[in-house]
Amino acid sequence: MTAQRPYIYYDLAISLCPTCLKRVYGKIVFEDDKVFMLKKCKEHGSFKVLIATDIEYYKKCRQYMKKSEMPCKFGTKVKYGCPYDCGLCEDHEQHSCSSVIEITDRCNLKCPTCYASSCPNSGNHRTVAEVEKMFDIMVKSEGEPDVIQISGGEPTIHPQFFEILDIAKQKPIKHILLNTNGIKIATEEGFSEKLASYMPQFEIYLQWDSLKPEVLKKLRGADLSEIRKRALEKLNKLNLSTTLVVVVEKDLNDGELGELVDFAMKQPCVRGITFQPTQFAGRNENFNPETDRITPTEVRQKIIAQQDTFTENDLIPVPCNPDTLTMAYGLKVKNKVHPLTRYIDPTKLLEASKNTIVFERDEELKSKLIELFSTGNSPESSSKIFGSLMCCLPKIVAPQNLKYDNLFRILIMHFQDAYDFDVRAIKKSCVHIVHKDGRIIPFETMNLFYRDNEEYLKTLQKEDESFTF
Repeated sequence: MTAQRPYIYYDLAISLCPTCLKRVYGKIVFEDDKVFMLKKCKEHGSFKVLIATDIEYYKKCRQYMKKSEMPCKFGTKVKYGCPYDCGLCEDHEQHSCSSVIEITDRCNLKCPTCYASSCPNSGNHRTVAEVEKMFDIMVKSEGEPDVIQISGGEPTIHPQFFEILDIAKQKPIKHILLNTNGIKIATEEGFSEKLASYMPQFEIYLQWDSLKPEVLKKLRGADLSEIRKRALEKLNKLNLSTTLVVVVEKDLNDGELGELVDFAMKQPCVRGITFQPTQFAGRNENFNPETDRITPTEVRQKIIAQQDTFTENDLIPVPCNPDTLTMAYGLKVKNKVHPLTRYIDPTKLLEASKNTIVFERDEELKSKLIELFSTGNSPESSSKIFGSLMCCLPKIVAPQNLKYDNLFRILIMHFQDAYDFDVRAIKKSCVHIVHKDGRIIPFETMNLFYRDNEEYLKTLQKEDESFTF
């Protein structure tokens, strides 16, 4: 009798060696009810990487494929092949659903976990002219960008921060997100009130990793509990649209994901919560990639298990990049959230045009429907209806008395690193960073190659002759 392999072979991947970042082939296999990537580097040996804890959901993601939406303009030619040509190169499959513009390298914290390795004395502030050029690059690429995230470092410490916001509001950008740790919101008199003057089409993307001081100390280097509380109190008072952002690390804060969802749903100003598994890039002082990684499917499973509002049918793949994005939508009415995503016919998500859907199955929701789902987060185009909420989900008829305040969403946003890197998914990356030299680069490859590693990238480009594109 012939021997059997201990796994079921499912697919072939082009990945990276986690040690030297050279391209290697990998096998996607099913083993012990989990999904692994098996790969081997000639110099650094074999690697077995857990990439999913739910085989059926992993396979389901392959069913959520639709034609990609291209940018108006590509930036670079294909010479070496993915991921060595970012800019966006002509072979990239997805436009920028959400674009990150880093206006400073500096931060008022030195978090042990930081993909940009920011700290108080690192790098420089961008000039206003440089930042405006970045905005214009995104407008040229997208026409009317869905979402621009103003980031850093900590963007609020830029000496010309509000001048930059003024410029952003003058551009044809559907929605502006401010990525912040909330320190200036909590501590500077009048700061949150001035931020509120930029609504609508403006939202706070507030760092919110845990409700436990010991977790914040490990992830952020300090107990920021009181700072976070004061910042959120001010945002609630102003009803300034806010998304809470949680970096998730295994055996650190993954046991409180449901509690965080329940907490977020109770906040008047909070429109959603985003969970981001730690990407092994930048500064990861307390992170062991062999033991501390958590997969996006595991995050999804824990959210479902730890709270009672959103179920298995509510957290679905997002078609622009289903391998890395999972989303649920709910409607907040009279302090209660009604899940909506379960009522979407999956086939409607995959049609080329953004169709209109009317929910008829739930009597309570018949008169309480939202206008548009989609992965960028653009809201509040008027006080009567929801605006475009991301490029990839369908339009839904809504009554005129509903506003962006009535929306609640959960997003699991996974950024692959050198361990689980898969060219197939990276080509569909839709969260992009504007490089200071003007190139538009996927978030994943920016942090691996293009932030501080470009000299080494040139070496890889010259040495890697084993792949032909």
